[in-house]
Formats: sequence, structure tokens, C-alpha cells
Amino acid sequence: MKRQYRHGMRPSARRHREPHPKRTAVTLRYKVALAGELQPGESKKFLLPIRGTDEECFLINYQGQFHAYVNRCRHVPMAMDWVDNQFFAEEDRYLMCQTHNAYYQPDSGECIAGPPGTCGKFLYRVPLELVDGVIYATPPDEQFDDG
Repeated sequence: MKRQYRHGMRPSARRHREPHPKRTAVTLRYKVALAGELQPGESKKFLLPIRGTDEECFLINYQGQFHAYVNRCRHVPMAMDWVDNQFFAEEDRYLMCQTHNAYYQPDSGECIAGPPGTCGKFLYRVPLELVDGVIYATPPDEQFDDG
């Protein structure tokens, strides 16, 4: 007598399919500083791998809050600090590109004064995480539009 099998196959001929675990994108984060290293009005430069190249970025403490940006003026794509690691201007109220005299809001990165066509543009923000007193940076997803 011939035995009937469910799905029409013998047990040894059936393929057992394991459910595939869901793949999740691994987001790398990089240690930038300890929170106690920067006092309000201070900054620190660091390198961050963004789309295959190391980009210079900077971390600021603005009124007790940390923000980070790619060190690139939105007027012409060059470093904002002509004097190394000097980003704050006007008694630490603004970030300034020392080459182009473009002024940016420290908490948003928005250009509020400067060369024509620059106002209203934003510095490229670097996402931050604060974990147990350590500041970590994650490469931004946005594409750079330096035009």
C-alpha cells in the first residue's frame, strides 16, 4: 500500500525552510568626547567617516546642549574655522565661518547672515547620542548639496 504524505512529498524529500532572521541595518556610532570636556561656548573637532571618506566635523556646547555639524560652510564648501577650532562669535551667540562671515544659529545650524544665497541654508547636522556621559556621533544620512 502506498502511503500518502502531506504536500505530496516524502519526509526525507521535503525541504525544511527555517525562517530567515530579519536583517537590521547596523548603525555605527563613534565616540567623540566626554560630556564634561566641553564647557558652554567651547568646541571640539573630530573626524567622522561619511560615505567612504573622513569628514572633519565639530562638536559644540551651546548653552549646555551639545550639537555637531560637518565643518563645511554652506556658501563655499570649505572649513569654517580659519583659526583652528574657533567657531563661536558674538560672545558665543553664533557660529561663524571666518572666511565668508556667514553667521549660523548654534542650535539649528541655520544661516542667518552672510553672503548672498547662504541665508536660510543649514549646516549639515551630525546626529549625537549621550550615553552615560559619553557623546557619540553617527554619520548623517543626508547628501551634501554644496551648490
